Amino acid sequence: MSRLLKSFALTATLAVFSANAAWAADPVQQHNSNAVWFENWIGLSNASMVVAAPNGKITEIFAKSGTPVFELKPGEAQDGVYRYELRAATEEKQEIVNPVDNGRGEMQTEAFVPFYRTGAFFVERGVIVTPEQIEESDG
Repeated sequence: MSRLLKSFALTATLAVFSANAAWAADPVQQHNSNAVWFENWIGLSNASMVVAAPNGKITEIFAKSGTPVFELKPGEAQDGVYRYELRAATEEKQEIVNPVDNGRGEMQTEAFVPFYRTGAFFVERGVIVTPEQIEESDG
């Protein structure tokens, strides 16, 4: 039991540290039985979420504003690990170190700082579940 408490304490410490070092926007993955989306979607736009199913099928969802939402298609969901890559533009700008004149008007000297995250979710018996639910069903 003490090992579990130490592990929890380390995880909590790392979470606090990464929260302090995180972007102003720090989306939190959420799900129900058939969809995955993100909360705390503040200051992000032009989001692209690419999801790879266990069979290798790639799905891309784009949302100009608001969170992208991946939905399982009834009857097509495969059990296993679904991996995603999430990209979006933040409101924060950074200097372009080596600007290039692309011939499309005034040369840009600033660009929006990109947001990038990868993650995964699990599908079992055709529905999205948390890892704890998977472990409980094995026992």
